[in-house]
Order: sequence, then structure tokens, then C-alpha cells
Amino acid sequence: MSDFINLAIKYLPEILRAALFYTIPLTIISFTLAIIFAVITAVIRIMKLPKSPIIRWLTLIIKSMASFYVWLFRSTPMIVQLFIVFYGLPNAHITLFANAWVAAITVFSLNTGAYAAESIRAAITSVPAVQKEAAESLGMSPFQVYRHIILPQAARISIPPLSNSLISLLKDTSLASVITIVEMFYLSQQIAAENYKILSMYLLVALVYAAMTTILSIGQHYLERYTSRFIQ
Repeated sequence: MSDFINLAIKYLPEILRAALFYTIPLTIISFTLAIIFAVITAVIRIMKLPKSPIIRWLTLIIKSMASFYVWLFRSTPMIVQLFIVFYGLPNAHITLFANAWVAAITVFSLNTGAYAAESIRAAITSVPAVQKEAAESLGMSPFQVYRHIILPQAARISIPPLSNSLISLLKDTSLASVITIVEMFYLSQQIAAENYKILSMYLLVALVYAAMTTILSIGQHYLERYTSRFIQ
């Protein structure tokens, strides 16, 4: 036990530094983009088809593309997606993704966005249709209905599943180690290779992940209480 405490005192600052400069920025940037992708995708998938044949055809294509995006990223492992984007696409002369940060953020945001889109879609469809009809009867445009009536309620309903997606994303950033990003897990591997304290190093980084996810879980709890304060 004393050996583990001494090891933690020695290496914990390095691991926390990796969290500050790699794990946390990857999580924040990727989740922000994921929410944008998710909202757009969810709205597209539930939009009604217009009566005009041409616009109806174009809408069907867009809805099919949105459904394909969700299916693609939910049906393949994230680690495979990382390998395709970071190692495969540059080999196909798409050099933008040769940058590990670009590749990681692209995969993390699109993957998380696909799952979050389903959570947001379910939250939007759970809002009673009568509220939308009442807003339209008051002369509100479809954009105003979504902005002022539907999305605020859907946001509250989707907090628990989206919080789970955020926590999962935080842990999934450890996969960035396979594309050479020196985040917490990659750093712990490097240190373990030097001091041969493999179990201790992995336990230490696991405790750091556990502490970070606990903080997010506590934040989720208070956010749910705040957004539900007017609900009886």
C-alpha cells in the first residue's frame, strides 16, 4: 500500500497534466460538436415530408443520409473508426486526418453525436403534440416552435442520456492512445513500461478516471434538479 501511495505522489501530477491538456480538451471539444451534430440529425429525422414532389424527394434523401449516419457510427466499434480515419484516410491521400487531434475529434464527435441524436429524437417526440399545435395557432413559425417550445423541454428530458454519453466519451478518450495522442492512459502505459509497475499505474489512472466521472455524475444530479425545479 505504501508503495502505491509513493507511486501516486510521484506520477499523479503527470497524469493530471495529461488530463488537463489532452483528455479534458478532447472531451469538451468532441462533446460540443457531438451535440450540434445530434440536434441537427434528430430534427432532420423527425421532420415532416413536404407536399411539393421535388422538395419531398430532396427531404427524403436528407433524411436517409441522417439515418445512414446514425446507423454507420452505431454499428461499428469506435476503435475501428479511429483506425480508418487516422490510418486509412491519409493512405487514401486525405491528409487532413493525418493529424491525430483532427482524427480523434472527428471520430469522437461523430460517434457520440450518433448516439446522442437518438436520445434527442426521443426527447423531442415525447413533447406532447398539442403544445406544438397551440404554438402554431398563436402564429409561431416552425422555427419559433422548436426554439421556444419543443427544444427547451426536450433538453430537460435528454439530460440523463446525454450526461451518460458525456461520461462514456470521457472514458472513450483513452482510445486516442491508439493514434499516438498522449492522454492519461497512453501516459500511464509509457510510465509502466519504464518502472515496471504495471498494475499500480493502471490502478492509478483508473482511479483518476473514476474521480472525473464521479464529478460529472454529481454535476448531472444537480443539473437535473435545477432543470426540474418547476415540475411538481
